[in-house]
Amino acid sequence: MASKLNENSQGIAYGLSAYMMWGCFPLFFALFDGVPAYEILVHRIVWSCVFLALVITLMRRWAPVVEALAHPGRLGRVLACAVLIALNWGVYIYSVETRHVLQASLGYFLTPLVNVALGMLILRERMARLQGVAVALAVLGILVQLALLGTMPWIAVILALSFGTYGLLRKQILLDGLSGLFVETLLLLPLALLALAALAQMQLSHFTQDARTLLLLVASGVVTAIPLLAFAGAARRLRLATVGFLMYINPSMQFLIAVFVFEEAISGIQLASFALIWLALALYSWSAWRTLQGARKRPAA
Repeated sequence: MASKLNENSQGIAYGLSAYMMWGCFPLFFALFDGVPAYEILVHRIVWSCVFLALVITLMRRWAPVVEALAHPGRLGRVLACAVLIALNWGVYIYSVETRHVLQASLGYFLTPLVNVALGMLILRERMARLQGVAVALAVLGILVQLALLGTMPWIAVILALSFGTYGLLRKQILLDGLSGLFVETLLLLPLALLALAALAQMQLSHFTQDARTLLLLVASGVVTAIPLLAFAGAARRLRLATVGFLMYINPSMQFLIAVFVFEEAISGIQLASFALIWLALALYSWSAWRTLQGARKRPAA
């Protein structure tokens, strides 16, 4: 029992660390003063790949990577995941650069509901009634902004759809989180290196601008990988329901940073839209909890 409690405590510590680090990402990417989002994205790919290679070497985890690369015909879904995660990273960095962190937080609040909808539409998974209501409320929250503000929160929509679709494809790939992210960044690496060379050739690169910018660009790879390692530690030790509950820490922190640190304006209409999303998440979480409790009480066949 003591061993189980210790495992659980360690898992919660890892989970809190991962989601709090992700929640602080706006503060980190706001430090890149004058560096365009696309250049930060390119460096994030390159240095994530380098750092993950070092981690995999230290952990002696090259076997699944070699196995994946030995069958290039199976890498189609991995490449699709790579493109989706690059799109997600790029739009997220842009949201911080342009001070649209509220939209980014909305996107990550929406992600689990997008996962439910995609599971129903693509995988033909059965959706509980409350989950259906939750998805409908989330759609209504987006439509409120579209109808009353006349603008689509496209940053939130792209972040939610790209990460939700990434999760859908990721479930179909037999690679753990660490190996999978490394192979994804490895597939993007040639294009990223070409982009860096082009930026240097056109004298648009900020890499050698000053020591601070250089260190920040290199650190972007480390900052990408460390929360992933912490999350992997949490996922191994905790029930899926606990991990899912902790997930809301990230967008909640981003929401608070947007309002109280970046002082982004939030209108009554936007607040009403967020309220609908939060209600949708509450219903989704309640439905998931009821399903889990029902499965526990159900006698074994």
